[in-house]
Amino acid sequence: MRVVLAEDSVLLREGLVWMLGSAGMEVVAAVADAEELLRAVDEHTPDLVVTDVRMPPSHTDEGLRAALVLRHRWPGLAILVLSQYVEERYATQLLSTETSGIGYLLKDRVADVAEFLDALRRVASGGTALDPEVVAQLLLRRHSDPLDLLTRREYEVLALIAEGRSNAGIAEALVVSEGAVGKHINNIFTKLGLSGADKDHRRVLAVLRFLKV
Repeated sequence: MRVVLAEDSVLLREGLVWMLGSAGMEVVAAVADAEELLRAVDEHTPDLVVTDVRMPPSHTDEGLRAALVLRHRWPGLAILVLSQYVEERYATQLLSTETSGIGYLLKDRVADVAEFLDALRRVASGGTALDPEVVAQLLLRRHSDPLDLLTRREYEVLALIAEGRSNAGIAEALVVSEGAVGKHINNIFTKLGLSGADKDHRRVLAVLRFLKV
């Protein structure tokens, strides 16, 4: 298995290189920032990418954004993201694309070498490896936020309602029929618990939910 590793901590990066090499994996590149990660994947076309979420220069979400770019360029590329803490927004972004060949683990899991290597192999073979703490946070939010019940298309429709577009305007923007838009809107109202109000009032309430006012 050929791996590209991106981690700005020299100590952790070198430790991971040694660990993966000892497990029979070939680390074809070990880099310290997101730009180097993108170049390394272009050059080496690895089987698996392991990247930190936070990397230079801002130490916010460069690694995650690079992972999303890589998934767009190479949809079949397996990616495992490491994070110091449970960062729900980042996990949601990563999992909102395609869940096969995706992993999101806390760095603490690296200490359990056997478990970590098992997660790497699972992701590389097209499976999923999600940290239990990440799953717990996502499930908690899913039960507490009705917006998470919306499909991606329903979310797009709600965003366009928030922009003030009519059903016809939404249909034109999404290249669907007005009938399809109407069905999506009714689904949105039901999922947000707005089925009892009049139609115009429900649109306003749905937008308020969307904006979290």
